[in-house]
Amino acid sequence: MTEAHIVCANCRAVNRLPEARLADGPKCGRCGKPLLTGAPVAADTALFDRLVMSGSQPVLVDFWASWCGPCKIMAPAFAAAAAELEPLVRLAKVDTEQAPDLAARYAIRSIPTLILFAGGKEVARRSGALDRATIIGWTRSMLGQRPQ
Repeated sequence: MTEAHIVCANCRAVNRLPEARLADGPKCGRCGKPLLTGAPVAADTALFDRLVMSGSQPVLVDFWASWCGPCKIMAPAFAAAAAELEPLVRLAKVDTEQAPDLAARYAIRSIPTLILFAGGKEVARRSGALDRATIIGWTRSMLGQRPQ
């Protein structure tokens, strides 16, 4: 049985559980909060690093800013994509104004920018506002899956 490592967005504990149980609404063994909510996680630098480096799920990150019109337009689509992509992929949002170190680390030049991470490494990147179907299709194709 394959084991998944899921990072709790609340307490940042790494939880190990069978992949077959990911859709069963698992809760954190430390704090008791739901591990997968079907919504993007707001990530600061520490949580971002924990999600990308310690979790076994691929992580799709939306680099955005509150003053960005296209970012605001894409936000509902990104949230809807999270509901459909979890537990296959974890979705996170990084506010580039609150985490400029991450924006610099990944050379974010325009926003919104989506970066897909797997195994702790960047595997794909795309800039510009996208709709829900495009986010889902692009993510699945970058992970080598057929769109559903």
